[in-house]
Formats: sequence, C-alpha cells, structure tokens
Amino acid sequence: MSNLQFTYEIINEPTAISNRDSKNVATILSIDATLTVKIIDEVYFKADIAILEFYKALLKWKQEVTTSHIPAFHYYSIEHDDYEDGAILSMLPFADKARITTVWAEVDIYNVFDQSYAVSELMELEARLKRDLENYFQIDLEKFVRHIPYVKDTIL
Repeated sequence: MSNLQFTYEIINEPTAISNRDSKNVATILSIDATLTVKIIDEVYFKADIAILEFYKALLKWKQEVTTSHIPAFHYYSIEHDDYEDGAILSMLPFADKARITTVWAEVDIYNVFDQSYAVSELMELEARLKRDLENYFQIDLEKFVRHIPYVKDTIL
C-alpha cells in the first residue's frame, strides 16, 4: 500500500495531438486527463485537467530541485482564475516534511509526508507522465515544452 498515489487517465484519443501541433496552444490545452491523488487509499483529489500544462508545472519544479533546495510545487491553470484559496495542487515543503494540498479536496485527511517521500513521488510522476504522454500520442514533449502555457504563482 502506498500512502501517496498519483494516477491519471488520458481522456483524448491518441490522434488528438501530434508533433505538428507543438506550437498550437489551443490544441495543447485541449489534451485532458483525469488526475487522481489518493492518500492512504482515499481519493483526496480527482479532476479533469489540462495534462500537458500540469506536466510543464512538474517539469519546471523538477528543474529547480537540488540536493540542498526543495522548492514548493504549485499547479495553476490558465483555464481557472480563482486562486484566493491556493493552487489547484501543491506540495509544500517544511522542515523534513511536505504537505500535499489542493483547493478541490474531496476528503479532509492528514496530508503530511516525509519530504523525501513526497519529492520522490512527484519526480516519479513527472518521469512516468512524460513517458506515457509521448508513447500514447507518439509525440516528442521537448518540441512542446516552451509552447505549453505555464502559470507561475508569483504572477497571481
């Protein structure tokens, strides 16, 4: 049993996007998946999201992680503009712990984990998501990354 589990199911057909669409923001944002976060086998978060936008948020976060610095992870979407209560999904590090938070929680549950465990789960999610998106759609995400919209928490 995993205490923290990230799963996703791609909603679009495999032909919904190709490498020719790498600069087409409307097409990029139309690629959806149902993302589910389970904590101790309870669904904590479940929503249909723009999965390429989520992937870019994970990638940007991963690129900032160093052995001496674990930044907070925040996922915002240009499709939603009400962030008074916070990001759609976050990982907030503190001391040697990390809290997983969402503005769309389905249950009220203890959401604090060892920091190294939470970080490794997010790192694994990014790698798995990259592999699965590239295989499912037969695309090269490197061609897409700079064109995928990215909402930083500093501009909200």
